Amino acid sequence: MSAATRDAFLGGRVTALQPSAGHHRSGLDAVLLASAFGAETAGQAIDLGAGAGVAGMVLAARAAACSVTLAERESDLVAYAGEAAGLAVNAAFGARLRPLAVDLLDPAARNEAGLAPETFDHALMNPPFHDEGSVRASPKAERARAHVLAGGGLDAWFRAASALVKPRGTLAVILPAARLPDLLDGTADRFGGVAILPIHPRRDEAALRVLARGTKGSRAPLVVLPGLVLHADAGSAFSDAAHAILGDGASLADVHMSWRALAFRP
Repeated sequence: MSAATRDAFLGGRVTALQPSAGHHRSGLDAVLLASAFGAETAGQAIDLGAGAGVAGMVLAARAAACSVTLAERESDLVAYAGEAAGLAVNAAFGARLRPLAVDLLDPAARNEAGLAPETFDHALMNPPFHDEGSVRASPKAERARAHVLAGGGLDAWFRAASALVKPRGTLAVILPAARLPDLLDGTADRFGGVAILPIHPRRDEAALRVLARGTKGSRAPLVVLPGLVLHADAGSAFSDAAHAILGDGASLADVHMSWRALAFRP
C-alpha cells in the first residue's frame, strides 16, 4: 500500500487511514451521508463503495447497536479500512466493522463474497457520479474509478442497494444536486417515502449536494425538506448545525427538525 495519512473525524472520535495520493479521499460528504442515521440506528448496515471506510466508521461510532460492512472494490482501500478498524482510538466501534473487497455491481461477485440478497437493514452510498467522457479523468486509475461511472451508470448502484437491503430497510445517498434526476430514477419502484435534503454552501446560494433517504418498498410520497446550510453568511466558518454534525457527531435528526419529524425506523 502507498503512504497513508491519519485523518480525524467527529472531533477525534473517528480516525481513518487514507492514501496520501492516488485515490479519492473522503471528507465532508462522507460525514454528512452518515448523519442520515441517528444514534438509535440498529442492525446490519452496508457502506456501498466505502473507500477507506469513513462514512461507515462515522455511522458505527454514532450508533452503538449497528454493525457496518465496508464494501469496496479497491483492495488497498479495504486494507486501510481494516487497519483503521484495529486502531486503539477506534476501539469503541472497530469490532463492529467488516471491511470487504467486492465488486458490488456484479451480482455473482456479491454472492461469492457472501453478500446475500436482502441481508441488510440499512445501506449508505456516495457513488461515482461523472459519466464516462464528461470530465477529464485522473491519470490514476484508482482515483478515476472513484469518480467516473462505469457501465450501468448510477442506476446500477441503486439496483445493487435494492438487492442487498431488506424489505422496509432504508437507503441513504449523497450526490451532486445536478444528479437529482438520476436519484429520482434510481429510487423509483425501489425505495419510497424518499426525503430529499438540499445542502447549500450558504443560505443564499444554490444547493451543491442533495442527501436523500428512503425505505425499500414504501408507498409514501417523496418529500423535499428545507435545506441544510453549511456556512455562515460571511467567511468560512461552519453554521451551528453543520458544526454539530461535523465536529460533535450529531445526526441530522439532532439538528434538523424536518428530518427528525420523518422518524425513520431504527
